[in-house]
Order: sequence, then structure tokens, then C-alpha cells
Amino acid sequence: MFRKQIEIKHHLFEETSHSPSLVDIVGEEQLADVVDFCFIENPYFPGEALIRRLQDKLPEVLKAYPSSNPKLAQQDLAAVLHIKPEYLVLGNGATELITIIQNNFVEDMGIPVPTFSEYIEKVQNLEKVKLFQLPADKQYQLDLEAYADWLLEEKLSSALIINPGNPTGQLLSIEEITGFLNRMKHLKLVLVDESFIDFAGEEIPSFMPVVEQFQNLVIVRSMSKHCGVPGLRLGYCCTANEYYLQQIRNALPVWNINTLAEYFLTQLKDTDVEYHNARKHVISDVRELHEALSEIEGYEVYPTNSNFILLKINFAMTAYDLQMKLLQNFGVYVRDCSNKIGLDDKHIRIASKGKEKDQLLIHALKAVAAKC
Repeated sequence: MFRKQIEIKHHLFEETSHSPSLVDIVGEEQLADVVDFCFIENPYFPGEALIRRLQDKLPEVLKAYPSSNPKLAQQDLAAVLHIKPEYLVLGNGATELITIIQNNFVEDMGIPVPTFSEYIEKVQNLEKVKLFQLPADKQYQLDLEAYADWLLEEKLSSALIINPGNPTGQLLSIEEITGFLNRMKHLKLVLVDESFIDFAGEEIPSFMPVVEQFQNLVIVRSMSKHCGVPGLRLGYCCTANEYYLQQIRNALPVWNINTLAEYFLTQLKDTDVEYHNARKHVISDVRELHEALSEIEGYEVYPTNSNFILLKINFAMTAYDLQMKLLQNFGVYVRDCSNKIGLDDKHIRIASKGKEKDQLLIHALKAVAAKC
């Protein structure tokens, strides 16, 4: 059956290190013809009932200021995380907190690459950053023992760990990170990004329950990813270090969280069971997608403990060319990882969108590989 080619605004890909939003590159009129496998999300949460409550609340919250007391929102979030609310700081997305932490506490930092680009781009002085290249022949897995040796050799005072890794999806165990933190107690800061940890297993292997044990530990999480609400701009960090907590709060403007986001936080406790069912549904979908992708010739499919999968293209096509072909000819949008420092131009990242939509991706990847 003939399918009309999707028209794309190609220049937008050159104007950001992140993937441009789908609506920007294809326009409103073509939006229904494309599935966005680039954006990492939870497709099952919020549910319809919670979305209706948010819609009903919108006229009221548009005319109201957010609370000037951040403790209230901290308590709402702490109730579902099961940690002390005073250990939390809420941000206008995790990127707001990453920027504050990078610019206020980091004298120098070791960063394993490839990684989430904001950790490099938001450092005001790039001389502060030293990059620890993850080995391509080991699927870019982070060896914490080797990383610790390197940090000591380079005499660095701060270190970054993303767990599960982005864009690799690899998971480090609680035992591995505990060993690393015990060895690195001399560091000023260990920043651990757990934005995808809720998809790492039926039981969430987060380090937040033991955050009190390490005074140099700050955990950052993005609610865009695990709650599926990027438009609300919600992120948070967790630490037992009172100095860091106070400095981060001092750096934030009043009303940094919008009123609709605050209302969403009040709904978390009542929808907690629904949320955990949703994230477990995602885990099941990703496992099925990974199995299906592994059967397609022409791609190396990396192991994952997240809600996304990294693929290496093993035929004569770059990641950008594959991205464009999938988008134009199949209405499938994936992440070209070529602009991630530490990766080559042969990797794409995909997120599960649920079993039915995932079939579109599987079909498209098979079709392209078969012609190459």
C-alpha cells in the first residue's frame, strides 16, 4: 500500500544537541502520521481518570500562583518515595537541578561517556570536565572499579554515574554502587542520576533508601521519564547533605514549580498502585520489544534495564540516514545518537510505545535492513 512521505524540517536537527520535538519537525498536520519512538516515556501513566482531573483543574490553576512553601510539595512526593521529605528538592525539570549542581558544587568532575549531554553542556567551564570513555567492545558498559581507579589517577573531586545508563540502558547493582561509594568517600560529590531506575525491575533498585549513609551523594531524577509528564517540568534531587540541600534551595527562584505540577504531585499517593502497574507494564513491553529486535539481522541490540533500547547498525547506513528513512518512509521517529560524545555514527536509541505501536517500529527496522 502506498504511503505518503513525511515532510521534515531538516534544519532543526542541526540547531540542538537534543532531538527536536516531533511537532516542530513535521508540523501539526502530519503529527498523527508519525509515532515518536525518540521520546522516552511511560505510555500508560497518567491514566485517563487522572488526566481528566488535571483537565478539570486547569481553569482554576491557571489563575492561581503556586505555593510559596516548597515543603508541601516535598511531602506529597515523599509519601510515594517513602523517604524523608526534608531530603528532597523539587525542580522545574531535572535539568534545572543539574544546572544548579554543576555550576555551584563542581570544581571538577569525571563523566563517563556516552552520556546525557546536559551534564557536559551545563558546566560553565569545560576545563572542569574530564571524560571517561566507555569501551565500545564491551557495549559501553561502565566498570566502576576501573572508573574509580581513573578518578584517583586524575585527582578529581566529583563523579557522575547514570543508572540505568543513558543512552546504553545498562544497570549497575546496589552492591556495585555501594562499593564505589565506600571507596570514593573522599570525593566532594558523587552525582547519581536515577531518572530511569523505575524501569530497572519489578522491585525498584534505587539508592534513595540508603542516601543517609553517604554525605557526598546527591541523587537526581526526572519525572518526565518515569511518570510520562514532560510538559509539567518536574524533577527532583535527594540528598542527606544539609549544606547541599540549603545551597540548592537558595539557588532556586520562588514558584519554580508551576501550579498544575503541584496539583499533579497531590494526586500521586492516590494513584500509586496505578503507577506501579503502569511501570511494570512498560518493563514487560520492553522485554518483548528487545526480544523481537534481537531477531532482526543487521542490528546489534544492547542489553537494557530501562524503558529504551540502544541499537548499533551493522550495515552501510549511518544513524542519521536511518533516522531520516524511518521518519520519511515509515512514520517512525527514533533518536540518532551520533551527536553523543563517545559514540560513533552507527547508533540509534528507541523507546517502547506499547506493544501495538512497537510492531510498527519492528516492521520498519526489518524493511530497511532487508534492503541493505
